[in-house]
Amino acid sequence: MADDAEKTEEPTSKKIEDARKEGNVPKSQDASGVGTLFVAILAFLLLFPFMGSHIIKLFQYYFSMQGTPLDSRIMVDIAVVTIREFLIIIMPLAIAVAIAGIIAALAQFGFLFTTKAIVPDIKKIDPIKGTKNLFSMKKLIEGIKVTFKSFTTLGVGFIFFLFFIKELPTVALFGLGDQIDWLKDKALIIALVMLLIIFVFAVIDIIIVRKQYFDGLKMSKQEVKDEMKNMEGDPLVKSKIRQIQMQASRKRMMAEVPNADVVVTNPTHFAVALKYDEQRSHAPIVVAKGKDNVALQIKKIAREAGVHVMQDPPLARALYKEVEVDKPIPEALFAAVAEVLAYVYKANKKKN
Repeated sequence: MADDAEKTEEPTSKKIEDARKEGNVPKSQDASGVGTLFVAILAFLLLFPFMGSHIIKLFQYYFSMQGTPLDSRIMVDIAVVTIREFLIIIMPLAIAVAIAGIIAALAQFGFLFTTKAIVPDIKKIDPIKGTKNLFSMKKLIEGIKVTFKSFTTLGVGFIFFLFFIKELPTVALFGLGDQIDWLKDKALIIALVMLLIIFVFAVIDIIIVRKQYFDGLKMSKQEVKDEMKNMEGDPLVKSKIRQIQMQASRKRMMAEVPNADVVVTNPTHFAVALKYDEQRSHAPIVVAKGKDNVALQIKKIAREAGVHVMQDPPLARALYKEVEVDKPIPEALFAAVAEVLAYVYKANKKKN
């Protein structure tokens, strides 16, 4: 009983699917951050000429206001122009980053739409349970991880920033366009260095998150057994099982047709394959039967194998209705079947 209680079994596909329906999926925040930051850098490089032109335009506007008396109307104009240009500069980059965040999430666990994660739950607002979760060991470890990653990434970025600060006295002598180019180059270097560090953390985080996720979904042996029982009770599952069993049975039945002595037909609606083996049964056995398309297939296989196909509608209907596959014929049909077999044996002797 103790073994059954232990979560030693890998989660089944149904357990994983149920978890997805609950909104429980393996998601690495670091991986999403790397993807978003990468797209942000790429978008920044592609949009930089556009953004730079609007920054220069904004500064030119400010310079043009030199010597202009500042009244309420001028202040409103400056605010409107500043906000407009700021939105024009930022919005394309913000949209690219938002799309990148969505794609990063889809890449980790695919498309998922569920409302269960946002359904109000009284247990979630339990103050006692909430306090325990707030000061749990898991939260402490998460906090340490976030602090370590943040300080490491920002620390390395700050070191590079200090090196670049030393160049400011020289850069101050550049023109505005050259200053913007210098700023772009240094910002790109810092971003790439930080991106590399975050990427390393992201790879580690993906491994840890997925392991914790699947470990959390592990099942006991008893849970696996109970799930299998429940699935077998599902009408859809039962229907699928019956379909598979019927296909396997039909395949075995068709394989016996070439071994039959005769196939009795309706001639179009029914076909019954008979074989007489004294060692197997005292009476001829129905090795295959079918109607409509299955009957056509039986006749086709029989003709290809050289098995005699004989038309006898009353006998074919009786055999199809009264005798199951792999069962001997009843005594009431002995005479009719014996007559058919005698005719077939006689025809075969003539051929030989």
